[in-house]
Amino acid sequence: MTVRRTMGPAEWAMLIALSLLWGGSFFFNGVAVKALPPLTLVFLRVALAALTLNAVLILRGTPLPFDRRVWMAFFGMGLLNNVVPFTLIVWGQTHIASGVASILNATTPLFAVIAAHLLTADEKMSANRVVGVLAGFSGVVLMIGPSALTGATVNLWAQCAVLGAAISYSFAGIFGRRFKAMGVSPLATATGQVTASAILLAPITAIVDMPWRLAFPAADVWLSVAGIALLSTALAYILYFRILSSAGATNIALVTFLIPVSAILLGAVFLGERLMPRHFGGLALIAIGLAAIDGRPVKALRRWVSRGAKDPEGFKGQDI
Repeated sequence: MTVRRTMGPAEWAMLIALSLLWGGSFFFNGVAVKALPPLTLVFLRVALAALTLNAVLILRGTPLPFDRRVWMAFFGMGLLNNVVPFTLIVWGQTHIASGVASILNATTPLFAVIAAHLLTADEKMSANRVVGVLAGFSGVVLMIGPSALTGATVNLWAQCAVLGAAISYSFAGIFGRRFKAMGVSPLATATGQVTASAILLAPITAIVDMPWRLAFPAADVWLSVAGIALLSTALAYILYFRILSSAGATNIALVTFLIPVSAILLGAVFLGERLMPRHFGGLALIAIGLAAIDGRPVKALRRWVSRGAKDPEGFKGQDI
């Protein structure tokens, strides 16, 4: 299938839908975490998503491979891409707003740039990436604010937990490269990692949370669990790989810009959350950093200046 460099209306619609699904995960967490412990919530998320994605693979006639080496990779990917980050984010959301968590989670590409520079031979740091990382982390410092100077508060630890999730995601992106070399399809990779995550979390959740002793959750909690598992995980993965196949990895990276917007809107409308000015200032700096790392805004500006240098008269008459 041909990968398009520019996205049409269909790709943009899917990208916006994906941002709503992933942004919605912070909203669903915000509802469910009031009644369920973090590990129980994360286990339900990956277990339901695993059942759904395995059903999709069976219907397509492409069940998961049984190779031991592939399954060891599934467990590694599940740990880095699901178990660790999902648990840290959910725990963090017991103390901070979903919108704040989504903004901090948007730093994943910043950590990914650093991890790729240190651990790969073909993705070294460039000038625009250095600028992007510095701008992005300035946004993080602004968001965390003076609490970092007044001692280790629970709120500070919650924000650090979400940043820890972003670091884990960044390592998962590098670890996940091996599946292409193994000949494992993207959808099988997604299914294998959530299946492995459910297997890892089942005994830990039983020992730590003893979920059978918990009060039976209300309907809105179960709806949120279904939403985060079926919509924000299973459907989101299917949509993600469809966009990836038609528009490519560079275009799908734009979803990083959109997730905090949908999470903040959902949190404000349905959870009554209100963010402080420093949170929006931090978001702006992180967005600038992501734009610098992405490179397309810089390239567009260069083309615009170049056209002006070649045709000054025509350039003056252009609307800006």
